[in-house]
Amino acid sequence: MKMKDNDRNFLPFTAHSFFCIDFIMSESNSLANRYQQLIDSIVDITLKGKIRSKEQVYRMLLKEIESGTGEIFERVLDENIQKTTAQLEKKLKATRILRALQTIQGEWERWQKENQKEQVIILAIEQIKKANSQHLLSSFLPFLDQSNHNSLNREQLEKLSQSLKDSNDAVETLELANGIRDGLREFSRLEPELITWIYEQSQSTLGFGSEKQGPWPWWEKKTSLPLAQMLFKTLANNQSIRELSEKSYQVELRAWVELILLLHFLERGLVKWFDEQPYNAKFGQRLSYSTLLIFSMIFAQLSQGFTGKNINLREGFFLMMLQSLRQLTKRKDFPLYGGIFASFSGENLQYTLTYFDDPLKEVERTQEKARILTLLAYSQLTLGNYKQAKQFHLEALEIAQESSDKPCEIANFNHLSRICIAEKDYDQAINYSQRALMFSRQVGDKLGEANGLINVGYSEVFRAKELEQMNTEIYESAINYLEQGATLAERLEDYQSQALAYNSLGIAYVILSQPSAAITALEKGIKMALNSGNTYLQGLNFTYLAEAYYTLENLPQAVYSGCLGMYLLHQIDSSEYRQAAGLLTVIKGKITDKDFQTLLEQNRPNIIKLIGVDGYDEVPKLLEEYKAG
Repeated sequence: MKMKDNDRNFLPFTAHSFFCIDFIMSESNSLANRYQQLIDSIVDITLKGKIRSKEQVYRMLLKEIESGTGEIFERVLDENIQKTTAQLEKKLKATRILRALQTIQGEWERWQKENQKEQVIILAIEQIKKANSQHLLSSFLPFLDQSNHNSLNREQLEKLSQSLKDSNDAVETLELANGIRDGLREFSRLEPELITWIYEQSQSTLGFGSEKQGPWPWWEKKTSLPLAQMLFKTLANNQSIRELSEKSYQVELRAWVELILLLHFLERGLVKWFDEQPYNAKFGQRLSYSTLLIFSMIFAQLSQGFTGKNINLREGFFLMMLQSLRQLTKRKDFPLYGGIFASFSGENLQYTLTYFDDPLKEVERTQEKARILTLLAYSQLTLGNYKQAKQFHLEALEIAQESSDKPCEIANFNHLSRICIAEKDYDQAINYSQRALMFSRQVGDKLGEANGLINVGYSEVFRAKELEQMNTEIYESAINYLEQGATLAERLEDYQSQALAYNSLGIAYVILSQPSAAITALEKGIKMALNSGNTYLQGLNFTYLAEAYYTLENLPQAVYSGCLGMYLLHQIDSSEYRQAAGLLTVIKGKITDKDFQTLLEQNRPNIIKLIGVDGYDEVPKLLEEYKAG
């Protein structure tokens, strides 16, 4: 009888212990002899020409090798190969014997690979069986994580589901097993409809916000899962996901597991499809960012709805949120300089920020966390939440330094520089930007260098303006930095950094009362911002373009640019929309309401091209909102 490992650990070291060791060694030798006979048998029938395919060898191994004894078989096989190799010059048959042994070795490697897949399933079953009902999901969901080397594919998940059903009678575990099975089946049904919704709308309206059709109404019609229908309808109507989970927390576990599996594979499928689009790689990347972030947000909101009600589901959806964010942080094209909110409505962006604040406090200090904080901090800046943005960036900077993530460290220095400019702390802004520039040149981070150059020049312009230093040399030096940054960003083909550079140049020229030069720079900035999909920089460029045209008394262009700047910034809830709204209000005050309406109507076709009819109709409402607030 075999002894259990844990029994051996507690035996006193006596004659009985030696008996146990002898027993184990004897058993090992017996297996070695058996495996030697197996190898001899395979070699013999190979030499006689009775082996027709490698599959026959594999079946023999599968039948004869006991689970957990692979090391003994491998030792015996290695001894045979070494012995035969040494005899090559002495025996004529040695070459053929060696070939037979090498065939066995190849099929053994195959056996190991197949067995490893089975071992991962066994490991998952063990983890699930050990967990109590309150932590059942958190024991299973790590096996969905693509960052985990034990991640299970769809075939393995099917086997896991069946194994759990065959070996368990606990109600919660059976619900988990059935949920896995039905979630996989539902995704298989929806998989042909994964991207059908994309062909129902143009690229200009492609995304996930409420102002965009998105996949939600399409998937709502196609899915047969009631909970998935409710979620997709909630998303399509831009309603509260948290309220959905708060009201549905008593729904059986099976239904929630079905939803998790369905969302997980929908997310993976969309990201894979977007990443593989050759016609516009940057557009595809941008939508991959948005896909990962929007699914993270969905998981986060669902998790929050279970707070205080269901620990199992709260933990489960929190883990799913982290998995999505991890996939984002591991991408080579991770957006350290922002620009991923082109496919978000303002409300969804706000939800993203709100619901990630608390969960991130639970995540250990890792490189992943630093990058996630950088992403969210940039977004807080677009909203005008400078205090929160600064807090995020400082924490991200510290973690990036601890984990030696230089690109992330440099990015946070650059972002902190922009925040200091917004806070009118120009000396500190220059300090941060110079450190970003120095470190980026040391490590060869060209994107960091481009942004560092832009921020040094930008900071110096504002400091000189505050000190009322109209020294031409100071401004020439600052503009030289900005132009270098723009040139480097152009060489890198980084639209977002180019948009930032030309925006900064345009603002510098506005400050210097050089409106014509400002218009040239800002129009380039708008083109780059549109290419990058960065709504925030689009709005800023249009706002300052409106000011430049107003200085030249070109009211039609000032109204056109001001309306677009105001609407775009308001769409992402940026407080800076008030700057454009203020300028439009001044223009409106200088002419009659009728003349202002005429200017608006003259620009209607061009405004609609960028923000649609709904956006155009929103302009008067935003002006009233600004006036009232």
